[in-house]
Amino acid sequence: MTGFSADWLTLREPYDMRARNPKVLDAAAASLEALSSVRVVDLACGTGSTLRALGPLLPAQQSWKLIDNDLGLLARAKATPLAKHVTVTAIPLDLNRDLEAALDGPVDLVATSALLDLVSETWLDRLAVEIAARSIPLYAALSYDGRIGFTPSDPLDAAITAAVNAHQRTDKGFGPALGPAAAAFAIARFEALGYSVVHGASDWAMGPDDLDIQIEILAGWASAAHDMGALSFADITAWHTRRRDAVAAGCSSLRVGHVDFFATPSATR
Repeated sequence: MTGFSADWLTLREPYDMRARNPKVLDAAAASLEALSSVRVVDLACGTGSTLRALGPLLPAQQSWKLIDNDLGLLARAKATPLAKHVTVTAIPLDLNRDLEAALDGPVDLVATSALLDLVSETWLDRLAVEIAARSIPLYAALSYDGRIGFTPSDPLDAAITAAVNAHQRTDKGFGPALGPAAAAFAIARFEALGYSVVHGASDWAMGPDDLDIQIEILAGWASAAHDMGALSFADITAWHTRRRDAVAAGCSSLRVGHVDFFATPSATR
C-alpha cells in the first residue's frame, strides 16, 4: 500500500475530525451502547485518528486492534493517550495479503478511515464478503468521492480535478483503485449482502486561514496532474502558481468531498 507520512496525517487530522459525519458517527456508537465492553479492529489505522474520534463515544471498556503496515505510524498510534479502561494492541500487517487475519477473533466493530478510495473493487468486495461472513458492522469514514470546490474559481480547475480523479484510480497497492467510486460501491455491496447502511457527506472545508493544508493539498494535486500527463507542464505550473498566490493573499477556500457510512447486519446479531 502506498504510504502516507506522519506529518501529513497529523496535518489533516483536525480537518478529518471536523468533517466526520455526526449522524454516521452516532449510529456507529449507538449500535454498541448496550455492550459492557467492545472490541474494535481499525484497518489502516495510521497514527490512530479513528481511535481518537470514535473511542470517546464508545462504552468505557474497549479493546482496539490497530492494524497498519507502517511501523512508524503504528508506534505513533500506540502512543495515543488512553482512558483508563481502553487497551490497544498494535499489529503490523499487510492488508492486501492478510486481510482475513486482521478480522479473525472476536470483533464487535471494524473501523477504517481514508482507506476505501485507495483499494480495488476486488479487494473491497473481499472486505465486504469477509465482514458479512462474520456479521460484523463496519464504520468507514472519509472516503474521497471526487468532488472538489475551489474559491476563487480558475479556468483550469475542472481539468485539474479530472486529472486528480484519474490519478485516484491508479494502483495504490491493492490493484487499480476505485477512487471516487469507492463509497458508492461499498454502500451498494453491503446493502446487497443484507446490511443496513447509514451514510452522509464528510467534506473537508478549508478557509483562508487554513494555509498549510491548502498548500500541501495543492502541491499534491499538481503532482498528480503531472503524473497523468493530460495537461501540459506549463498549464499545471501556472495553475499551481495562481492557486498558491490566492492562498498567500488570504482569499482561497477549498471543499473536498468525502463520504462516511456505517453498515450493520439487518438481522439481530
